[in-house]
Amino acid sequence: MTGSIGLGVIGAHAQRGWARAVHLAALRESTDFDIVAVASTDAAQAAEAAEAWGAKRSYGDAHELLADPAVDAVLIAVQLPKRGDLVEAALNAGKHVYVEWPLAKDAATAERYRDLAAAKGVQHAVGLQTRNHPAIRHLRELIEEGEVGDVLSASLTYSIASAEAWSERYADLFDETKGVNHLAVVGGHAMDQFTHAVGRFTELSGRLSTRIPEVRIIETGAALAVTSPDQILAHGTLESGAPASVHITTGGPAGDGYRIEVQGRAGRLVLVSEDDSLVAPRYRLTKSTAQGTEAVPVPGRFWTGGSANPSPSANAGEVYRAFAGAIRTGAPAAPNFDTAIAVLRTQDAIRRSDGSGARERV
Repeated sequence: MTGSIGLGVIGAHAQRGWARAVHLAALRESTDFDIVAVASTDAAQAAEAAEAWGAKRSYGDAHELLADPAVDAVLIAVQLPKRGDLVEAALNAGKHVYVEWPLAKDAATAERYRDLAAAKGVQHAVGLQTRNHPAIRHLRELIEEGEVGDVLSASLTYSIASAEAWSERYADLFDETKGVNHLAVVGGHAMDQFTHAVGRFTELSGRLSTRIPEVRIIETGAALAVTSPDQILAHGTLESGAPASVHITTGGPAGDGYRIEVQGRAGRLVLVSEDDSLVAPRYRLTKSTAQGTEAVPVPGRFWTGGSANPSPSANAGEVYRAFAGAIRTGAPAAPNFDTAIAVLRTQDAIRRSDGSGARERV
């Protein structure tokens, strides 16, 4: 495919939302995609969104957008609990598909989407853009090049503040059955960037705990029972054979963000965030050897949007560039459905291990 790729956006909103804040900003910088249509659940709302997104056409039914011949690819920015059959419908319509994270509730569903995409001959991308952070890509390269020698172990800790009162529209976050709980969303983004740098788990033991049993709904003042875990722990073995551990915690008035440590025979790399942002933290990387500790700046070749500490939209822009390249060449580019499958297999293993108390293969 040459020229701009016609993109349809399902779940566009004129005033608010993750898609408007992140995807619209990334697409405005893109020379690969032209937003030709948007869809929402209401025709008037869709028309308003079309004006904000610069689209020529709007639809009050996403399936009408999927029938539009000008739409080559679609962004599905609808939250998982409200997504219904949209991913399958888009693939069956022969559209290339970019789906916001989470792609699915479990790996088996994601595998079905991947296989359908292959049968239809279309490319796919998934919103795990944090792996594109320059510091994460730099850390991955340093490990691959043996900067600290053979990796002996690796660890990730991440903590994020969480309010005690939430708007009703976020209620699904606290329901483990909806697929957008803390394990799915916070765990998905945090563990994908970790394993992108250090390698995937091959086996693990997992523990999940809900230490905050209820939150309050702002609009009504009612208490909402929480079934989503706020403490996520896993320890196991990476592809390299090195042991690794993860502890992700949400809750309380203050989070400390990320700390990724890679201990090697020749030294130690430590990547620490300066804030608790889940998807676009400001990172500092240091290397320690017998001679002492030194800062390791991110080389300019990794910079996204001209910055070593980019915004979520800049990281998403890297996903769009890879997605466009896959559409034009036919060669898959990550993060895609295969990336999502790997993350979901790890989460499925954590759940199984928590339920059985046994170590699980990933």
